[in-house]
Amino acid sequence: MQTTRHDWTKEEIYEIYNRPFLDLVYEAASIHRENKDYNEVQVSSLISIKTGGCAEDCSYCPQAARYHTDLEVQPLMQVGQVVSAAVKAKEGGASRLCMGAAWREVRDNRDFDRVIEMVKAVNDMDMEVCCTLGMLTESQAQRLADAGLYAYNHNIDTSEDDYKRIISTRTYDDRLNTIKNVRKAKLTVCSGGIIGLGETVEDRVSMLQTLSNMEKHPESVPVNALVPVKGTPLENQPRVPIWDMVRMIATARIVMPNSVVRLSAGRNEMSTLEQAFCFMAGASSIFAGDKLLTTPNPAFVDDMAMFELLGLKTRDAFKNGRPVNTRIAEEAV
Repeated sequence: MQTTRHDWTKEEIYEIYNRPFLDLVYEAASIHRENKDYNEVQVSSLISIKTGGCAEDCSYCPQAARYHTDLEVQPLMQVGQVVSAAVKAKEGGASRLCMGAAWREVRDNRDFDRVIEMVKAVNDMDMEVCCTLGMLTESQAQRLADAGLYAYNHNIDTSEDDYKRIISTRTYDDRLNTIKNVRKAKLTVCSGGIIGLGETVEDRVSMLQTLSNMEKHPESVPVNALVPVKGTPLENQPRVPIWDMVRMIATARIVMPNSVVRLSAGRNEMSTLEQAFCFMAGASSIFAGDKLLTTPNPAFVDDMAMFELLGLKTRDAFKNGRPVNTRIAEEAV
């Protein structure tokens, strides 16, 4: 059984990442199969509850207000719209609904009150609820936890050294502080990064080191391939080779053996065979549905056909139990 570590060096992770491809995949697959449910894949649906107009300058994101893309700015959705989307996602096989808002940070206002109502409504449907809303304070994270939120997504994107090249409107420490606030509220953490930004292998290794050396590994680690969008600074970046995606997934599986590694953005450009390599290397979660926030994504029906072909099955919601909200538990005593 693979030992869970929190003291990985860059040299160790670099050596793993650069192993002969088939050796790397074999080791990652072996670790993955130590879990008796290795053929289960968590299916999540990601919807944009507030689109565009963001004050950030993330170089990859069409939702930044300063970039001229074809994205249509849309206000915060109504609770009923989110519930309808959740019903559709659940019928399609999703056990988790992820809600993303193009905010730099959460503000304590009526919009946040509405998000709280969204969380409560979807949680009542017996679906895991995840949000990605930008930076959070400890009290805001606690409000989300009290409403029934299961997970909070806050990607670190790249290495600390490479970060300023990609984003200047918030710091790497801002990202890490939000994750700490999420942990204080006893929520599960979803945090990963993006490859294909023009980063080096060393940057990828450094990003994995940051994640794998956290006091508690993120329960979910998304591995995204950049989807270049016209009008953003990274619009001319080439497509990430599938071999790079598989290497990242395999390395993440080895250094974070108990995390759910999610095959995320960029999947629409992958063949079934390429995705099969990712699942073999340790991916155990996907986003399904025809859109991933603002970029194309495979439809539910296509993914279910792929699952049947590969012998995969969907994972039930709350497979590892519901998160314990210590404040509610203490008040109940």
